[in-house]
Amino acid sequence: MDSIWFLSPDMIVLALFFVFSIAFLAHSGSFSSFTRALIQGNLTRHDGPFSLRKAVSSYENYRKLSMNESSRMRASSSSILRSQRRLVHQLGYSQKLDALDASIRANAVITDEIARLAHKDHPAFFAQRGHAMAGDVGRVREALKHFVRDWSEEGKEERETMFSHILEVLRRVPEGARREQKVLVPGAGLGRLAWEISQLGFDTTANELSYYMILALRFLLSPSATNRVNQHTLQPYSHWFSHQRSNSALFRRIAFPDALPRVSPSFHLLEEDFLLLDPAARTYDCIVTLFFIDTSLNVISTIEHIHALLRAGGTWINLGPLLWTAGAQARVELSLEEVVRVAESVGFTLEEMGGGERTREVRCEYTADRQAMMEWVYKAQFWVARKGA
Repeated sequence: MDSIWFLSPDMIVLALFFVFSIAFLAHSGSFSSFTRALIQGNLTRHDGPFSLRKAVSSYENYRKLSMNESSRMRASSSSILRSQRRLVHQLGYSQKLDALDASIRANAVITDEIARLAHKDHPAFFAQRGHAMAGDVGRVREALKHFVRDWSEEGKEERETMFSHILEVLRRVPEGARREQKVLVPGAGLGRLAWEISQLGFDTTANELSYYMILALRFLLSPSATNRVNQHTLQPYSHWFSHQRSNSALFRRIAFPDALPRVSPSFHLLEEDFLLLDPAARTYDCIVTLFFIDTSLNVISTIEHIHALLRAGGTWINLGPLLWTAGAQARVELSLEEVVRVAESVGFTLEEMGGGERTREVRCEYTADRQAMMEWVYKAQFWVARKGA
């Protein structure tokens, strides 16, 4: 039998209140900002997947969660056939897992310090009692690999493959004019590209939403945590046994940082959701997006917001793939041709790259293990677009 629902007087009042509240927001012009904040999770950001509390919990629990995984690997290896155990013993597999445990302890020196610094920087926040959160060790390991990509000699070749195209465009600006040029780098991650742009003389802002990245970058920016080049070492690939040529490659140590970044008059960190930046409060001469636009759940909103944040005649420089979020989470999943059409429809004009093409293919990797037996190569697309005067 079908259920029949009745609304109580209290429920009717609540429903009417909600309807009139939405109507008021729409009439007052606040509706779009309210819904955008709701969609982006800004109203619950303290408990979101990229929140401060979630990230700190993950860094604090890196050692425990990784050791638990190592224990499961030991249990799995002990379940093989008895006839195979002698061979595994001869291979030294137990010693290999011992090396994994040692690498976890070594990496935990960094993750523990990142968490400690976060507590120091946000004492009022952590003084509030919050519910316990499970750690996401995968995102911590991703951040550790970003130390290699952004701030080590090991990652230099990967960086230069991508950065060179962007920096070449920015070098066209006369040196004397750069100090007055404001550049925004949304999705800045650990901030190396933004820092490199600031070193050219531009007033540069690194914008990042994820506290996994923000806390790792602040670890580098803090004189108490990082005060000299190549002060720290990591074993960033030790958690991925697949496609490894040797155990020495698997457990190799990598020193970082290869340069010493600091917040300065020309290098700023903006910890905020890009889509919530207010064009009425700040605009930029140039916005640089590197492996960024496809991370948006609505790329049309992202491109519209890039346009809104640029001053008249401003420049948008983009380099990256179109790897849309899976599981129908992205509102639309566009082809390169469609993305270009969206950019033009909101008011951008793409520069010709030569041969009449307006985009250029750049083959590149992202947080790759250079010694591994596999390569994941992106045919990333590069373009330079201008906002109408």
